[in-house]
Amino acid sequence: MDYRQYLTHPIYSYVQRAADQLGYDAYVVGGVVRDIIMKRHNTDIDIVTVGSGIELAKATAALISPDLHVNVYRNFGTAQFHFEGSVIEFVGARRESYSRDSRKPIVEDGTLEDDQLRRDFTINAMAISLNGEHPYTLLDPFNGLQDIADKIIRTPCDPDRTFSDDPLRMMRAVRFASQLNFNIYPDTFEAIQRNAYRLEIISEERIMEEFNKILHCIRPSRGIKLLDESGLLAQFLPELIALKGVDNINGKGHKDNYLHTLEVVDNVAMSSTNVWLVWAALLHDIAKPVTKRFDPLHGWSFHGHEVVGAKMASKIFHRLKLPVNERLKYVQKLINLHLRPIALVEDNITDSAVRRLLFEAGDDIDDLMMLCEADITSKNSDKIKRYHKNFEIVRDKLVEIEEKDRLRNWQPPINGEDIMKAFNLQPCRAIGDIKDVVCNAILDGDIENTREAAYKCMIEAGVNLGYTPVQNLPENE
Repeated sequence: MDYRQYLTHPIYSYVQRAADQLGYDAYVVGGVVRDIIMKRHNTDIDIVTVGSGIELAKATAALISPDLHVNVYRNFGTAQFHFEGSVIEFVGARRESYSRDSRKPIVEDGTLEDDQLRRDFTINAMAISLNGEHPYTLLDPFNGLQDIADKIIRTPCDPDRTFSDDPLRMMRAVRFASQLNFNIYPDTFEAIQRNAYRLEIISEERIMEEFNKILHCIRPSRGIKLLDESGLLAQFLPELIALKGVDNINGKGHKDNYLHTLEVVDNVAMSSTNVWLVWAALLHDIAKPVTKRFDPLHGWSFHGHEVVGAKMASKIFHRLKLPVNERLKYVQKLINLHLRPIALVEDNITDSAVRRLLFEAGDDIDDLMMLCEADITSKNSDKIKRYHKNFEIVRDKLVEIEEKDRLRNWQPPINGEDIMKAFNLQPCRAIGDIKDVVCNAILDGDIENTREAAYKCMIEAGVNLGYTPVQNLPENE
């Protein structure tokens, strides 16, 4: 079959001309071939040549434009440039061998067959020739085309060797199964189970790169379950496995928090592409195993699991080398607050409680509400309807209070510097205490949200704590 009609990107004609000039055979290989066949979008185009990939990259770029910059990585024998919305990478055909304690291969020049054999899965080992005696021909030595038809993830050679050589390929197997909705071939999956421990030689950053791609899927739960069944999940996120199971005492049990968490993750992933919101869903109940208590009268409880969970999230993010800046703060905030919206309804919603939620959630209030609604999982359809109706009440109240008080990302009208000047104080705990009194008075609706009212409240709070004001509200304010 002639695959010319499928090679619609303009880069292919340039590569063909450059390869002919150099006397090289050139091929488009890997994931882009898979996606061409599956009619999926792909902006990463890999070109393999039996020759120098760097020289072919330079020759191709020169045909496109003398100003096109080529990034050269001589240590890896690769080169790349950006063209027409895609990243084009060039490499010479090679064979690889590995040492036991490293995923960095020993590389030698090789044939196209050697290059295909080193690839992770049959569906990623196909090539289409761009020139030579049989241009635009599919070269598929491992039946990747059939595996696409059968929806199978399978290694082109011995899976134990494939995964021992580069253990990250085990994460990739699960990722592709999740993204493509394929099954992992039984022999391949059993090899993952045998080699799961080898993940220890892979950096946390690379593991998380693959895991985040799984969390980006429409149904991340499928990938997470495969990670669990294969033994990979235990290698980097054992806290999630600890959620499994149901305890039952005197006929009183609790839900399986592992299965519940996966359902919440899927609910969020279907509504949002924000992977950090999915992380919040993944970790929102992470502290339930350590906060679980049984009371003979009331049954099981998990008091404080949101507070403990936010602390555990910090440890997990640091251990897995995830972003510990605003990303972690965002996830911790959502974990800390995820019980609050439904509690508003149960406690007879008040303006002051809504003000506090708006104040604490800030611009993340919409994401918090999405997480909380995703957290509604039950086999009881009436219960689901009731909870969703309650959330509608909370949403309406949030809109009403926000329109009236504008409390998203609100800051009190007075700050620490005002307090220090008013009482001639050096930095101390009392400043925070006084500021809290003012903030609470505004949020409770006891005083107006104005600088004059806040300043008077500040003076009164300071006096009550035993401090003498040296400055009242300046007249020009």
